[in-house]
Amino acid sequence: MPAERERNGAMNRRKLGKEMEDLAARKLKEAGYRILEANYRCPAGEIDLIARQGRYLVFVEVKYRRSGGSGMPEEAVDFRKQRTISRAALYYLAEHGLGEDTPCRFDVAAVSGEEIRIYDNAFAFQGEHS
Repeated sequence: MPAERERNGAMNRRKLGKEMEDLAARKLKEAGYRILEANYRCPAGEIDLIARQGRYLVFVEVKYRRSGGSGMPEEAVDFRKQRTISRAALYYLAEHGLGEDTPCRFDVAAVSGEEIRIYDNAFAFQGEHS
């Protein structure tokens, strides 16, 4: 029984995560982003949304919190998460034949209840030398 409950909990979290990413994608589209990919996965990690806004290729991390009790969603994008996203972004650039000179940005879409806040350029690239 506990294993089944755990599986159901994981499925519900994935479903909720997908719903929040869809919500964030709609908000980003309204703000002029063009969504290229959702849930990009590679050996280096995962990126929730990849978009274009103007000349920028934008890697977006979506974070959700039902309430502020466990902190603000944007606070959950710590250095380790930033480094994983940065590495996955490099992988994406290489996989798509884009050079490291491609103008990129790392944004965070923070979802609190029904409110969505978009943080442009939320963090800098966190590579091996950061």
